[in-house]
Amino acid sequence: MQFLLVAYDGTDPRALERRMKIRPEHLEKVAVLKKQGNFLFGGAILDDKQTMIGSMIVYEFPDRKTLDEYLKDEPYITGGVWQKIEIRPYRLAQINT
Repeated sequence: MQFLLVAYDGTDPRALERRMKIRPEHLEKVAVLKKQGNFLFGGAILDDKQTMIGSMIVYEFPDRKTLDEYLKDEPYITGGVWQKIEIRPYRLAQINT
């Protein structure tokens, strides 16, 4: 089952600093998920100045419970980077050309 995560960072003065400090750990975990087939695609949400202010990720997990278990150890959550998180079931469109 696919899930769309949209998460926004805090807006305090140290939000970007917090993100950048934790980013290597976050990307390491994403690389493992990619190898396992759980990370389909994603990236940073940017503001008008091209500054990272959040994330968008499409995950593939058997169910929401399994995704929630994974997210308990997500560095951007445990490190206080993501302050507002929305998760919805998702289905990637299959386009035949």
